[in-house]
Amino acid sequence: MIIKATIQDSELLTNIALNSKAHWGYSNELIESWRNDLTVSSKMIEEMIVFKITINNHIAGFYVLNPPKENSIELEMLFILPEFIGQGIGKKLLEHSIKKSKELKTNSMTLLADPNAVPFYKSQGFVIIDKKESSIPNRFLPIMQKDLTQ
Repeated sequence: MIIKATIQDSELLTNIALNSKAHWGYSNELIESWRNDLTVSSKMIEEMIVFKITINNHIAGFYVLNPPKENSIELEMLFILPEFIGQGIGKKLLEHSIKKSKELKTNSMTLLADPNAVPFYKSQGFVIIDKKESSIPNRFLPIMQKDLTQ
């Protein structure tokens, strides 16, 4: 079931983000250096669009959408617990985020993708439109976009 996240979920959602990122083999040092970027604060939950998916009454993943700007919306985060990877949970969350975005009358969705997530987003109709240097020198993250008008 996909439901709106609450302020009480912030610590658990942060832990899901950290565990999900660690699944891809990043060092503990790198994960810790990204902690601020991966933290879901109560302020984010209040000001952004945050939904969680529950399986057997446990939170298995979540997404965060920034408020829309000029008919576009940014998917700030989408993370699932490693044990649920490959079970269609990420796709369900992404489809839900797209539905919410269309309800807000947006025409496109953008995101900054972890390189490990690029194949997933490509399979869902996203294309790489640019790149941005990460906090690691000479490492670039793809900026991806999906047209929501189709």
